[in-house]
Amino acid sequence: MRGRVEMSTPVGNTHHYHQKSVNLPRQWSQLSYAGEERVPEGVDPTAGSWPLFFLRRDTKGRFVTPDGVPITFEIQQPDNFNFNQQLIVVQQTLASLTPTQKKIAEYWGDGPATKQWTPIIDRLIDTYGFTPVRAARVLAAVQSGINDAFVVTWYYKYLWDVARPNQLDQKLVTFICTPKFPSYPSGHSVVAGTAEVILSYFFPPESQRLQELAEEDSLSRLYGGVHFPADLSEGLRLGRQIGRIIVNILAKQFDENQTAVDVPVTQNRNAQLPPPPYEQVIPFPSRVRDCDLPLLPECSWGQGKPHVPV
Repeated sequence: MRGRVEMSTPVGNTHHYHQKSVNLPRQWSQLSYAGEERVPEGVDPTAGSWPLFFLRRDTKGRFVTPDGVPITFEIQQPDNFNFNQQLIVVQQTLASLTPTQKKIAEYWGDGPATKQWTPIIDRLIDTYGFTPVRAARVLAAVQSGINDAFVVTWYYKYLWDVARPNQLDQKLVTFICTPKFPSYPSGHSVVAGTAEVILSYFFPPESQRLQELAEEDSLSRLYGGVHFPADLSEGLRLGRQIGRIIVNILAKQFDENQTAVDVPVTQNRNAQLPPPPYEQVIPFPSRVRDCDLPLLPECSWGQGKPHVPV
C-alpha cells in the first residue's frame, strides 16, 4: 500500500522488500559533500540492528510489538518524492534565513537529539512534583523510546541511503554542519515525535506545547540546510507512531493490585519548557558549526555575536 511500509527483511539483508525507482537521486554513499572530495564515511551504520527496549524483532528480522505483531510503519518510501523540488525548498530557505531561524537551527542542532529534550523532561517532572520512582519511570520511558526511535530511523537511513542536500547541490552552503549519515528520515524529527507523544501521555495538559516544541525541533533541520522537507514531515509521522506504540505498552502495565501504574496529570500547571531562551540548559562546547564544510555566516548583524530576539 502506498505510504505504508512493512518491515519484512532483517538489517543487512541484500534482498530488500522494495525496488528503488528512477525518481530517487544518486545515493548518499555515492556522493561527496559540498567542499569535500571523498564520499562520506557513515556514522554508526549498524545501529539499525542494535537492541531495543520497547519494540522487538521476530525471527525474520521484522520490527514487532512485544506481543509479536508485525509493525507496519507509516512512512512513505523516498522514491515517492521529487528531490529536485525538495532541494529548491532548501535552497530558498537558506537564501532567506532570519536571525531567529538561525538561533533555532543552532539550538536544536547542537549535540545529540537527546540534549534538548532531557531538560524538557526534567522541567515537567519538577513542575508537576513527581515522586522519585515516577520521575525515574518517565525518564526511562522517554529515553528508552528515543533509543528505539533512533534504531528504527537508522534502519531506514542506511536502507534507503538518501543523499543530503549538499550532495545534490555541490555548491550549497548550509548554516550548520551536515551529519555524516543518510538524510531520510530526519533523526531529530523522529526523536521529537516520539518524545512528544510519550510526554503527552504522562502530561496531557502540556500536549499542545510539546507539539510546538517537536515541530520546531523538526523544522530546525530545514533552517540548518541539512534536511529536505520530506525528511521532516515523514520523520515526525514515524516518530509519533513509535510514540503511540510505546504509550499503548505503558498503559497496559499494572502493579500487584492490578492498578494502572501511570496516573497522567490533569491539572495544567503551565510548565515553562525551553526554549526560549535559545541557550543550552546544560552548557557545553558548541560543535554545530565546527566542520570544514562551507557554512553561511553565523550572524548577519555583525561580528558573530549571538542575536537575542527582543
